[in-house]
Amino acid sequence: MKLIGSTTSPYVRRIRILMDEEPYEFINLDIYGEGRDELRRNNPALKIPMLESDGQDIYDSRIIARYISAKQGRDPLTWNQQNQLTLIDAANDSAVTLLLSERSGLDTGADVMFFNLQRERIMTTLRTLTALVDEGAFEDWNYPAMCLYCLVDWLDFRSLISFEGVESLLSFRDRHQQRPWVAETDPRN
Repeated sequence: MKLIGSTTSPYVRRIRILMDEEPYEFINLDIYGEGRDELRRNNPALKIPMLESDGQDIYDSRIIARYISAKQGRDPLTWNQQNQLTLIDAANDSAVTLLLSERSGLDTGADVMFFNLQRERIMTTLRTLTALVDEGAFEDWNYPAMCLYCLVDWLDFRSLISFEGVESLLSFRDRHQQRPWVAETDPRN
């Protein structure tokens, strides 16, 4: 198997943590620089991660996770877990949008509907995820918990939000920092 991605992507990191002891080659790309051409050659959606396995290309983290989980004999995600993942991905997508906008020189703090909607989605979603953490919904170290970990750690790494009012998310992150493959995939290293 070959996983194509970037060490700083939370979507790639979640797959790397899920893959655990699976043997695979990791291709780390700078997708906004010199790695862009390789990304174009490998994924028409121009997204990471991308997995090459058994002669098949798999283009999205959710599909890759299903594939890896099936290979590992894990149970499929429940409807509640799918909903948790949808919340995590919504916040993550909006945060990536804000980061790319900032890097493009746009003022994401401006009172503009597009940026207001992204910030609202992030905080509304994070408050809901905080309530789920407080209720124990992420006690098991499963794929949704891995994804939540990667989101929270990435938001903190990129300093994209204030965690005021959602501090339970940082506590959740801190409880899992020493898990196998979490430290090895830290984007700060």
